[in-house]
Amino acid sequence: MSSTLGPYDPATRADYGRSHDPDDDGALVVAVRSNSPAYDAGIEEGMRVLTVNDQPLMDMIDWLWEASDDTVALTVLDPRDHTVAACELERYPGEDWGLEFDGAVFDGMRTCVNACTFCFMRMLPPHMRGTLYIRDDDYRLSFLQGNFVTLTNMSDADVERVISHNLSPMNVSLHAVSPDVRRALMGRNAARGMEVLERLIAGGIEIHAQIVLVPGVNDGKELNRTLAWCAERPAVASLGIVPLGYTRFQTRYTSSFSDDPERARAVIAQVKPFQAEARRTRGRTVFQLADEFYLDAGVPVPAATTYDGYPQYYDGIGMIRSYLDEAHDLMVTEADRLAAAGAALAEHGLSLTVVSGKAAQPTIATLVASEPLYGTVLAVLNRYFGGNVDVTGLICGGDLLEQVGENLEGVMLFVPEVMFNADGLTLDGYHRNKLETELARRGATVYITSTMPRDLLETLEHALAKLASGPSPSTAPIA
Repeated sequence: MSSTLGPYDPATRADYGRSHDPDDDGALVVAVRSNSPAYDAGIEEGMRVLTVNDQPLMDMIDWLWEASDDTVALTVLDPRDHTVAACELERYPGEDWGLEFDGAVFDGMRTCVNACTFCFMRMLPPHMRGTLYIRDDDYRLSFLQGNFVTLTNMSDADVERVISHNLSPMNVSLHAVSPDVRRALMGRNAARGMEVLERLIAGGIEIHAQIVLVPGVNDGKELNRTLAWCAERPAVASLGIVPLGYTRFQTRYTSSFSDDPERARAVIAQVKPFQAEARRTRGRTVFQLADEFYLDAGVPVPAATTYDGYPQYYDGIGMIRSYLDEAHDLMVTEADRLAAAGAALAEHGLSLTVVSGKAAQPTIATLVASEPLYGTVLAVLNRYFGGNVDVTGLICGGDLLEQVGENLEGVMLFVPEVMFNADGLTLDGYHRNKLETELARRGATVYITSTMPRDLLETLEHALAKLASGPSPSTAPIA
């Protein structure tokens, strides 16, 4: 890098909750690819990119917007001597810059200013990891990572940035449209969210919206109003409706749709006419109910075509249908592979057990518990959170160890990887290595993997092949 500019002054830095420490400014470089433009310019891991084309680098949106051409001008802070150097990077068409940053936002995450009565973060147990209590509500993470945001903390400048940069689509927590209902659900900032949403729609931004449906609050007539509001706005490409979830660490809620099949069936019936009209006029279902409603109501989930390509899959909408279809396809097209895996399990005297949440247990059993695998699906009850929490991704290590049993000899145990974060931790702080060690002590052969049908079969085949080959021969030391 060339032309050292001297010590960096962060006095004008925009911030959202962090101190003005120059070592925290800009984007932290966590990796540099060898022989890349960044490598050739002398950028190293641990440095911080402060500006891009003379613009402060606040988030990945800045980076993607400014660094889209084949040349880019950077200023880079070296924290070892607190000096800043300017450099220009050039790349071949289609080549990446060779930089990896720490996260998607660099100036501090914007947190929630609402007081939502149904907020799951406010229902968490005490003494969990501090990061689990951070209530993010950052519009940039909506565009970059698909997070749902309320829009209530956005400034006019933020709104203009979304429109001018065409940050589309955005995932928006809508919940209700009547001002009084929104305020009751979300607090005094609720009106700002609707104002911003209308401006984004007018600015051509595509919206994927969400309702957390609270019995007796935003269902019934209010749900009709919200559905009608969305139906009148083609920019709302999908509306996901998810039921209230609650833990035992609160006193406001004691029941939801999971406790009332008739009420769940009523919601399905209420949404159905809006789905039919959307398919007639727009060629899409648009209005989509979370899988829990169908499970709670005891009715089959809709066909795959209903889900419009699964735009809200990670909001729990369409997961059951996706699993059932993939399992059926596997049992038809890969029957020989499944038969071979089942025969190998029997030959080695092994049994297959797959861990899941209570909600998904019957679905996963359609593959795992049937011929030829004849396995078991262990539905772990979530005693850690309590309430009506029953999804696989929220299974905690302590509950698994308590309920899986002490004697696991001959058990090939598949543990879903969605239980763990990127650091290998469950929500109650068990590291995957600790869990594996304890389960192995009880006799199990443990595999932490995706439990989707094809992933499960591939992992099972790999495990059985390794077992069939026997232990690897030891290598004699070289004299």
